[in-house]
Amino acid sequence: MSEHTSDPCTLHERRTERLCEWTVDRLKRHDESFEGAQVVVERLGAHVDGDVAEFGFWTPELVDEGVGPDDVSLELFTPVEDVDPGADKATTTFRHERVPTRRQGEYTWAAVEGAQPGTRETLGTLYRLTYETDEGWETIQDPLAYSLPFGAYAPAELYDVDALNASRPDRGYFESLGADEEPVGTSEHDGLPRVDPATNLLELHPGTTSEAGSLGGLARRYEEIARKQREGEALTPMERNFAGYDGVQVMPIAPIVESDHQPNHFEIDGPITDPEPTDVEITTRSPDMVNWGYDIVVSGFSAINPAVLETGRPDELVDFIATLHEMPTPMRVVFDIALGHADNGALPLLNDYYFEGPGMYGQELDYRQPTVRAILLELQRRKMNWGADGIRVDGAQDFTYWDSETEQEYHDDAYLTEMDEVTQEIAGTEYRPWMIFEDGRPWPEEDWELASTYRELIEDHPHSFQWGPVTFAHNTPAILTFWASKWWRVEELADLGDHWISGVANHDTMRRGAQVEVGKEWDATQENPYLAETLRGTIERAYDNPASNALMYCFLPGVPMDFAHGNARAPWYFTRDTDDSWNVKVVANGAYFVDWYVTDEAFADPEQFTRLGELGFESADALCAFGHTLAAIGEAVDFDLEEMAPLLDATNPPLGDGPLTPDDLEAYALAWMRDVAEFANLVHYEDEQDADRTAFDLRIREFRHDRPWLRETLDEGELFDYRHPTDGSVLYYGRRSAPDDSEELLFVANMEGRAATVTPTDLVDEAGDGWEVALATPALDEVAADEPLTLNDSEAVVFSRTR
Repeated sequence: MSEHTSDPCTLHERRTERLCEWTVDRLKRHDESFEGAQVVVERLGAHVDGDVAEFGFWTPELVDEGVGPDDVSLELFTPVEDVDPGADKATTTFRHERVPTRRQGEYTWAAVEGAQPGTRETLGTLYRLTYETDEGWETIQDPLAYSLPFGAYAPAELYDVDALNASRPDRGYFESLGADEEPVGTSEHDGLPRVDPATNLLELHPGTTSEAGSLGGLARRYEEIARKQREGEALTPMERNFAGYDGVQVMPIAPIVESDHQPNHFEIDGPITDPEPTDVEITTRSPDMVNWGYDIVVSGFSAINPAVLETGRPDELVDFIATLHEMPTPMRVVFDIALGHADNGALPLLNDYYFEGPGMYGQELDYRQPTVRAILLELQRRKMNWGADGIRVDGAQDFTYWDSETEQEYHDDAYLTEMDEVTQEIAGTEYRPWMIFEDGRPWPEEDWELASTYRELIEDHPHSFQWGPVTFAHNTPAILTFWASKWWRVEELADLGDHWISGVANHDTMRRGAQVEVGKEWDATQENPYLAETLRGTIERAYDNPASNALMYCFLPGVPMDFAHGNARAPWYFTRDTDDSWNVKVVANGAYFVDWYVTDEAFADPEQFTRLGELGFESADALCAFGHTLAAIGEAVDFDLEEMAPLLDATNPPLGDGPLTPDDLEAYALAWMRDVAEFANLVHYEDEQDADRTAFDLRIREFRHDRPWLRETLDEGELFDYRHPTDGSVLYYGRRSAPDDSEELLFVANMEGRAATVTPTDLVDEAGDGWEVALATPALDEVAADEPLTLNDSEAVVFSRTR
């Protein structure tokens, strides 16, 4: 049983006055408003300092609206009994109080005695600003909150982050960074250790990678793997999909947009009319939302999306990170930081100064506004300070600004430099994280696929990495001629890729692959018929392909990255039930996901597609046909639901009992999203993993770890090419040598097409003496480098010769 404070919350007048004086002093010390804001924003949010909690907000809108300083209160909700923030639903008594605040310029402050800090065991006091207008009470949420157990639109939680960090299990990991015996490598950079790149990465989506759909579920998966590794116990085929990595990249875990389809996660029983402290009944609900993570609202970015916390406690993220840091081979944790845009759901949460205007993904952020710029960088710092070793900047090409004088849009590379300069501090160790940019500029210009170099930011920041061209969004290896048409990009990887993230499968490529239109029509895209006999088998083998895996891990430079769903040969798509505006369009864009992944057997599984079944869909064919029609009609009328409904109704769809309505289409989209998210959960594929395939995949990852020199680009004495003419198959081959000449590697793979017979040593013009098979795809045995070798689609061999 946790303890709850019975003391009333009161304003600490002197401490609050000091905060105002400190603000004036710090702003005066800096000529540039951005530099002054950088200092002040570090104290914004809620911080525990002994028996006092300090609350700070940037509130220029109150100044603009003429709201008097004395009219603004800090509204507090302190639980007077135990509350489980991870509970689906709970009705609990809270003490409601309004505490005066003080304003200094554009900043509002309050130092409060009596507030209850949140801990692992205890829900802390919830807080927000409030003021009364002619229309009723208005509220301001905390954009720099550490904890949002009930979502971005509910009050934030006062959380004792210092106490959490003081007791985190991996303090020793951070204390050792930069020391002689450090858990992962670092390099000195401007007087601080910078975390070295991982050898390879595994990308994870917390919502569908574990049965629980949570960070806690992921931690349990890795705890079991660690136990078996320490005790010498064999891993299951599914567990092998998670092993052999020294880094993971976690898809975004920031608070996300919510929709009208969601229940109220923080519901006060009736209006609060008593100005004095009073007990109120509040129903709280742990957010249960389907989302791939990128629909962020920026407000509360420093906190964790409660939908991936089964406990509702930030400690769950720290425990997950500590589990990875304490693996037998410590693993780096890379956070995916998506601050290049804001969903439209951010509009009611942030003041207007944050936004430049509407954009492709909702709202463009105003990086040129000094305080906004400082706050965004502070949000990054706080998020990374949960314990990340690396940062992947999502969509770096989207950090732009509009110049009204030239009437042109420019990349804000100065801001990206400032992101790169943010440092972290945990357990008394200040360090620089491994820096990764996803930057496909000049995307979204029409010629971006040809014009993108994927090197601009590496040239500006030589220590940084970028997602390489084979990894960027639009790669579709399930389509015939992919490896032939992409040769020029693969060759660039060989020549330039030492600072590229490589690999074929990630959250974006697998999504794009499932959007490709396939079928019997004359103009349909041709899938690679040599991969498998079915569409599902084709796309699964395309994203977990023995030949491309061997190419990335055993020959080409860079840092290979895989996606957990690709490794498991499980379905994946962009799903979200948090959008009131575009759900139907998003589902229509995924119409061909059903063709690729949903077999009759899968649809008939009584545990799958239950919501769509309740709407009237009885087969995969019916779902597929309706999806195609929905997409075609939607495109024709620009997804106007009022126009779409009667047109679709004329096709006699299985959806609805009467004339089709926009509400029916929304219901269909929500059911599709939720059913596909459930369909994608890896728990359903635990028993479908092939032992030989997963063992081979693990061996090639271990091969890479044993040869760190493979990360470097090919030098002049090395070779990489493909067979000319192709003669019906795309055959890649090459030769590499260790820097000390202790080992040579000979690689040959049939990337796609008909079976091909070649003599490997003839391809590279090498003598056959001394070559031994280092790795071969499972179906190959008793092969020799100097003898004819027949390779079917996706088969590969790596030969080794030592000196």
